[in-house]
Amino acid sequence: MNDDKADMKPEPHICAAEPETPEILPPLDLTTATGIASAVQNGSVTAEQMVDDVLARIRAQDRKVNAFSEVRFDAARAEARALAERPDLDVLPLAGVPVAVKNNIDVTGEVTRAGSLAGDNRPATADHPVVRRLRSAGAVIVGLTTVPEFGLWGVTDTPERITRSPWNPRFSAGGSSGGSGAAVGAGMVTIAHGNDGLGSVRIPAACSGVVGVKPGRGLVPAEVGLDSWGGMTENGVLATTVADAALMLSVLADRPALAELDPPKTLRIGLATAAPTPLSRVDRAWAGAADMAAAAASTAGHTIGVSELPYQGATFALGLRWVANAAREAGTVPHPELLQRRTRTHIALGRFVLKSGLLRASQVDRIEARLLDYFERYDVAITPTLATPPPRARRWHSRPWLANIVASARFSPFTPLWNLVGWPAISVPMGVHQRTGTPLAAQLIGPPGSESTLLKLAAQLEAACPWERTAPGKE
Repeated sequence: MNDDKADMKPEPHICAAEPETPEILPPLDLTTATGIASAVQNGSVTAEQMVDDVLARIRAQDRKVNAFSEVRFDAARAEARALAERPDLDVLPLAGVPVAVKNNIDVTGEVTRAGSLAGDNRPATADHPVVRRLRSAGAVIVGLTTVPEFGLWGVTDTPERITRSPWNPRFSAGGSSGGSGAAVGAGMVTIAHGNDGLGSVRIPAACSGVVGVKPGRGLVPAEVGLDSWGGMTENGVLATTVADAALMLSVLADRPALAELDPPKTLRIGLATAAPTPLSRVDRAWAGAADMAAAAASTAGHTIGVSELPYQGATFALGLRWVANAAREAGTVPHPELLQRRTRTHIALGRFVLKSGLLRASQVDRIEARLLDYFERYDVAITPTLATPPPRARRWHSRPWLANIVASARFSPFTPLWNLVGWPAISVPMGVHQRTGTPLAAQLIGPPGSESTLLKLAAQLEAACPWERTAPGKE
């Protein structure tokens, strides 16, 4: 026997390395702006594919809701192709995301009609600052959305089209960003630009079941019309999810931190469901939407107090400014003889108000002082976004001035106050009205600088009470 073998030690066993299992990531959600941007950034899809998909949906669906006044088929495809050449594509926050823009701010090469035949027919030669920020972030402008004449009205229709809620086309999509709300609510685009002078983002957001954000004064460049309705109008966002709304607002404001949605600190929340004016009645289902939001906030750990807001004097101050601002804007209209009849009446009343000296800054100062007292006790207020379901979808532009005024005042009394003082507010979906099949929504309001807090609270409500992101039967 060979003793050498007995002295041999076995070679140590070296295990072959286990093959690495590639990390399986969940598929990106291409029905959200955040999902589209991530997919374009990592090369899963191209911006051109996303734009083609959206343009096909617009072609197939828009005849039902009339959200768009202009669709940029060729221009959007060209912009998507050019986007692929950008060296920073992988870090653009809205890389390849198709976006709709309300047709009352300038988009280069397009006519800014603002829903009127009386405006300038020459194409814009430069982008509005908001449009520049969207493009710089990688967004592609696929179309311009319908707006009532100069954004004056709470429902959206023009001589060419009536814009309808995608949830029930017998009802209006609201206004004045009704086209943007309908485009998002129907699932044609994931995010859209709108602007808000008396509720013009939050009203259509509520009518179409999407998130609507009106930032506070000065956060996002305004520059709407002559002087943004005396500082009452802000450019904002309509989106199907809070994350998408926060992302787009962060781009418009050039403040990336607004896209971060970690839970807020414990908030003191005031629940206020009573009508702001004796002229309006709050539908029980709409009051219930605010109650539902407050209950979800309570479950999330926030403290709730039932405490009505101090609306005294607001209706008078708002009415004066509604007509007066229209009269001031009318001085810049190239073809005033083509204005709609209801608008001419509105302007005539506004000229009387301007001559009368009824407008006083002290009116707003007193209202804001009472609100600041309220928000010493509360961080956030919750109200219904609307008081009733939206009006029927019809040719409101051909109806008398008083009929338009009464319709707007009755169904949307909760939104205008926050434009008067320039504070931020968000509308979030909260169920569906059993009688009309149209969405319900709650409004979240905070003092100046509270946009991040409102978005974080809205994200908590979305997690607790998730909503159907687009109208039934739509993508």
